[in-house]
Amino acid sequence: EIPVLFKKELQSEETKEGKQVKLTCELSKPDTPVKWMKGDTVLYASEKYEFKQHGTVAELIIRDVKSIDA
Repeated sequence: EIPVLFKKELQSEETKEGKQVKLTCELSKPDTPVKWMKGDTVLYASEKYEFKQHGTVAELIIRDVKSIDA
């Protein structure tokens, strides 16, 4: 099986505290399961984190951004 690679790597994004930010990456294979992490901590869908995936594009939306989210 061909390994899944990043076609477009995650880019840094900036926003103001209290706003939301969207992080996006593109994979080489559509609908591949994605695990979003901050350091060693796995992120789970919640009021703060929303995950979307459309084909090869995976998105993480972080709401009510705080400095700790950097």
